[in-house]
Amino acid sequence: MSTGFMMLKQSPKARNNLKRIVKMPFNDRESSEFERCWLMLAEVYMESGKYDQAQDLCKKCIAFNKSCCRAYDTLGQIYEKEASYSDAADHYANSWKFSGEASPMVGYKLAFQYLKASRFVEAIDVCHKVLALVPDYAKMRQDILDPARQGLRSD
Repeated sequence: MSTGFMMLKQSPKARNNLKRIVKMPFNDRESSEFERCWLMLAEVYMESGKYDQAQDLCKKCIAFNKSCCRAYDTLGQIYEKEASYSDAADHYANSWKFSGEASPMVGYKLAFQYLKASRFVEAIDVCHKVLALVPDYAKMRQDILDPARQGLRSD
């Protein structure tokens, strides 16, 4: 139901519905639904600038499922918006690891955060892995790989 409200751009109704679900006791049989609700509410909180509450929900999700890529990805986005690039890179690295290093989108975000945190070697390594998956990813070369190589040369 909350997904429908989100599609209809009625986030207050979705938020209220999700808050009710978050207050319910955790049930193993419905763990994936709880996880989905926590992450959806975290995204609603992120959109409204309530990063602390969004972080708490993501950490709650990780407490029940240590390999939840989406929770790590959401935490990475939160830290990125707070301009904490090193922390964002750490969370994107977990998301990249638990996605099996198979998501070019997460790889791009991770390499970009490494670049912003001046961790050029790691950025280049991730770029090579992403380009091995998607060889014609020109944006990866232009935005991250070339500047990371320049950064190495200037240091």
